[in-house]
Amino acid sequence: MMKMMFSRVRLALMSALLLLVQDAAAFYLPGLAPVSFCEKPQDGKDAQRECQDKIELFVNRLDSVESVLPYEYTAFDFCTVEAEKRPSENLGQVLFGERIEPSPYKFSFKQKETCKHVCTKKYSTSKAEDKANLDFLKKGMLLNYQHHWIVDNMPVTWCYDVEDNQKFCNPGFPIGCYVTETGLAKDACVVNAEFNERDTFYIFNHVDITIFYHNVENEAPDSRLVAAKMEPKSYKQSNPDAPDCTGPPMSLQNKLTGDISIPYTYSILFKEEPNIRWASRWDYILESMPHTNIQWFSIMNSLVIVLFLSGMVAMIMLRTLHKDIARYNQMDSVEDAQEEFGWKLVHGDVFRPPRKGMLLSVFLGSGTQIFIMTFVTLFFACLGFLSPANRGALMTCAVVLWVLLGTPAGYIAARFYKSFGGEKWKTNVLLTSFLCPGVVFADFFLMNLILWGEGSSAAMPFGTLVAILALWFCISVPLTFVGAYFGFKKAGIEHPVRTNQIPRQIPEQSFYTKPLPGIVMGGILPFGCIFIQLFFILNSIWSHQMYYMFGFLFLVFIILVITCSEATILLCYFHLCAEDYHWQWRSFLTSGFTAAYFLVYAVHYFFSKLQITGLASTILYFGYTMIMALIFFLFTGTIGFFACFWFVTKIYSVVKVD
Repeated sequence: MMKMMFSRVRLALMSALLLLVQDAAAFYLPGLAPVSFCEKPQDGKDAQRECQDKIELFVNRLDSVESVLPYEYTAFDFCTVEAEKRPSENLGQVLFGERIEPSPYKFSFKQKETCKHVCTKKYSTSKAEDKANLDFLKKGMLLNYQHHWIVDNMPVTWCYDVEDNQKFCNPGFPIGCYVTETGLAKDACVVNAEFNERDTFYIFNHVDITIFYHNVENEAPDSRLVAAKMEPKSYKQSNPDAPDCTGPPMSLQNKLTGDISIPYTYSILFKEEPNIRWASRWDYILESMPHTNIQWFSIMNSLVIVLFLSGMVAMIMLRTLHKDIARYNQMDSVEDAQEEFGWKLVHGDVFRPPRKGMLLSVFLGSGTQIFIMTFVTLFFACLGFLSPANRGALMTCAVVLWVLLGTPAGYIAARFYKSFGGEKWKTNVLLTSFLCPGVVFADFFLMNLILWGEGSSAAMPFGTLVAILALWFCISVPLTFVGAYFGFKKAGIEHPVRTNQIPRQIPEQSFYTKPLPGIVMGGILPFGCIFIQLFFILNSIWSHQMYYMFGFLFLVFIILVITCSEATILLCYFHLCAEDYHWQWRSFLTSGFTAAYFLVYAVHYFFSKLQITGLASTILYFGYTMIMALIFFLFTGTIGFFACFWFVTKIYSVVKVD
């Protein structure tokens, strides 16, 4: 009967998979459906066609690896278009400071343009406003701020040759560059030998854009855009109002005075690309980032650590514990039991409530909330729903999940607080709702004040801030109360052994079984599993590189969970053998100390990899890093506690106690 039931379930699953495969060709992720383009009809016919002939270019915020502060496109006084509605932004885009706006760069499909004039910006150093705009533009070039343009939801990339005859495609291009007083060409100034005047800025006021398209089979003449590449150039233009894109580069001497005119132009060319399909149009960007081999090295390194820890834990569980438990259960008298030593002697104290049980239960509730949020977010990212093409989706998904997961947070906090003998349930549920989220929000609000003061596009608008608070207070907090209600209503966690009334005295501990050395050692192995992946994550956040290897990240996430669990179980066993039964806080802090190594690595990354300058950028970097470290501490600490709780419950449940 059971075999027949499983056969039917398996058949149903296979049928569902076949249906999914058949429908895959017609399935597109939300907001990522392809757009068809075609030439504008010359005779005015085919007005009802679904394809478009106009191509819009959108501009995003400008950022720099030398500054944490992004700025809106309009902050640099570039060519703008008025009275056009900007695209709607999701919560994740607002949190990351993305500001997508329409631009005056508009094209007709397959219509070539050469040296098309966009606008001319004129400045007079005698006017305070013009001088401020010009100085801000020079500051942007000095700090190597980058444009980010978008065509058909695809970044306009600047592709250039790098070492070993490889081509790197950067989803952005610089405003300009600077040649120092000593004649040193900084950043993009090395690409042109004509950029040689000392103490001079060179602005890229012309772009050569090439758009590649692929003709859709059986849907002629419809086409889809598969790549958008550009090359920035600088032309002084003999006649700014009628440019011809010839002559020397557009230079701005640092101490130049008088009237200055900067003309902005572009050229556009369309090329057919039959070898690239619409579904794989991001590949040329991702393939230019040589991360795959390093990622595999990271995975193999982590797997070696996991296998080592798994072998150690298996040896303890299958050999040492098996022999200990068998021998312990064969004893017939109390005198025999008194001759034993180690973890068997602390069975009457191992489930004694820990000190500061209220705080530990609150941390466990928040850590559970973060763990489930991270797991579900990475799972959806692996399915492709949170790809880089769907801007802001990753952060939006994480925030929404965190808000909706208030119930398990309240339930876990209440269950463990009750098992610790706590009775102040109101305080427990309030701390679960407000302590950790409140610390994160306070830090985030202070960073937002700095961004407001600097006029950065990353500053969250007041309306969005109110919306975040509404999500927290109106959804997350009530759900936390619901979870806490069910947690306190349910009976406390039953322990396999009774707790003695009088605590057992803990003997003098050796160095490696003392609390601090064990906690410090416990975080080394989990951090060793993630530090290579951590480098790419920090690059995507602070060096503005594109992160897309969510499959690797999900695998490393699973490895981190296993490593934290096994390392904590191993150290917990050593401490119990040393007759130290204070394992609750120690298990949480042992794996949670991985966050301390993360913090140290973030400091090293700041001084060795980044070129960030300025007090505001430095404060922002460390302010946001503290938020990430706190979240990571709660996440890893919760993993360690639950692993150790399972281990302790398991081994003492088979011990025969009179």
